[in-house]
Amino acid sequence: MRTTLLALLLFLIPAALAQELVVYSGRTRPLVEPLVRAFEKETGVRVRVRYGRDPELLAALAEEGLRSPADLFWANGSAALAAAGRLGLLAPLPEELRARPAAFIPKSGRWVPLSLRLRVLAYAPGRVDPGALPRSVLELPELKGFSGRIGWTPGYASFQDFVTALRLLHGEETARRWLLGMKALAPKAYASNTAMLLALASGEIDLALTNHYYVFRLLKGVPEGAYEGDEEEEGDETSARAPEGAVAIHRFALGDVGNLALVTGGGVLRGARHRSPALRFLAFLLSPKAQEFQARSVYEYPVVRGVQTPPGLLPVEEALRLGPRIDPERLKDLKGTLRLLREVGIL
Repeated sequence: MRTTLLALLLFLIPAALAQELVVYSGRTRPLVEPLVRAFEKETGVRVRVRYGRDPELLAALAEEGLRSPADLFWANGSAALAAAGRLGLLAPLPEELRARPAAFIPKSGRWVPLSLRLRVLAYAPGRVDPGALPRSVLELPELKGFSGRIGWTPGYASFQDFVTALRLLHGEETARRWLLGMKALAPKAYASNTAMLLALASGEIDLALTNHYYVFRLLKGVPEGAYEGDEEEEGDETSARAPEGAVAIHRFALGDVGNLALVTGGGVLRGARHRSPALRFLAFLLSPKAQEFQARSVYEYPVVRGVQTPPGLLPVEEALRLGPRIDPERLKDLKGTLRLLREVGIL
């Protein structure tokens, strides 16, 4: 009898394990868990998630190699996914999955974008004439009248991604001149975007270089912990809100690097034991239901066309056109950007 029971358990355990998908997520639980639960309910596949920051999870994946229990890496930024691809950790994705996003698909074909953030210039409508704001972020150093009244976050990952894109698209010397021109305006550096936008709303500054969703976060509020990985800023007041109309968004001309698109994304591990459920999960994250959830929960832009965005956000088609066309994997040269920021005395 005991032998029969043991044999039955040995038969059932692998069958149960075959239904478990393991995800390493650089996004926080409030954003991931509702989507995981919806996927489990829809498919019957159990999902186990390990949470952490992108660099931490990438280091774990590199150490574990093909022995990793992870089936899928859901990252907060393209740099970690590009690094995972270079390390040979990600498997090529099928064409039918890579064709789902409308833009910003990496040439490597080893991961797909899942949501989108745009760099913007935030301003105070009561103190700034939007008609006087430039069409290109490259012209921002010419606004001498705003000396000491501009905010930026040079220690923040998204700002550094912007500088990396500036170097790639316009060259090292143009990036250097822009940084020196901005430095001459005596901008105020902030440790977090939330603190900077609160300073903008209170009158401490008039302009701020930030990501679009931080403006919506301040004006409309988002749940505690809704920002993930490098986006989670220690000391942020998640409950802080500014009055409607205290802060507005200025967008630069189509294709300008000041509208840089930054993506989250996901890829299947080369050693994935559950490749089919992992591909199914990525397809689910690109479904209208999941894309709408991300837009409603944290005001990120969807990456697939035809998805309804919340009031205030641009339609998806318009948002996808704003940023320059650049392979998101090219934003990997952080070392060169940090070196430049130090050379000009900003870091």
